[in-house]
Amino acid sequence: MTEKPHERAVGRITHYFGKISVGIVELTDSLKVGDTIHIRGATADFTQTVGSMQVEHEQVQQAAAGQVIGTKVDERVHEGDQVFVLEA
Repeated sequence: MTEKPHERAVGRITHYFGKISVGIVELTDSLKVGDTIHIRGATADFTQTVGSMQVEHEQVQQAAAGQVIGTKVDERVHEGDQVFVLEA
């Protein structure tokens, strides 16, 4: 029997840059490149892998609670959407 993945809240979307498909996430927990995230809000509900992250225009492999990161998103997101990490 396979266990359903657990979701851990890691932050929320504070801004979205539509032309470049980048979501800005204010982190409440750590996040790293390669994590699978679930973004859920009023109109968003999708999962994707974090391919890259930036903190103040610098590429980073991981970020901690309290940091604000930018990451490419597969779909449109909105301010206030919640971001979760899927954990096996």
